[in-house]
Amino acid sequence: MQKRCDRNRKRSKRRAIYCPVHNCYMDSMSQKYNLFTEKAGQLQQRGIRKREALMLVAAKTAVPLEGEWLEAFWCEHCQETKWYHVRKHESVYELSLAPAELWQQATGVINPHRNPSVGEFTFRQAQVVGGNNIKDFWINN
Repeated sequence: MQKRCDRNRKRSKRRAIYCPVHNCYMDSMSQKYNLFTEKAGQLQQRGIRKREALMLVAAKTAVPLEGEWLEAFWCEHCQETKWYHVRKHESVYELSLAPAELWQQATGVINPHRNPSVGEFTFRQAQVVGGNNIKDFWINN
């Protein structure tokens, strides 16, 4: 018979995501940014047959990539936050540093490798959630 406390435990368990360099547990520093593709070739690389991949891309503008996303993690040993391309296979997470081209495939994310022609003020305002940051308009006396 199972104990009552085990049966009623609804709290989620910590994801087993470890630093690829130090093999220590890493803390998430962002939400998950799901990935999608518009190219049949990328679906084929993930094991979908050519015909099915072509039909998916033709039927949908963008096809979501299941079990793949971008997420930022903090490593205690590295003492820095890095963005990773995460792939989940069953309960195993595979991490690799997020290459620049993946940022165009993510939904709802601001590219950290920002456009150098965008000014600092504009970049800060674009990152503000809700856009109500009046601090930048205050005049310092």
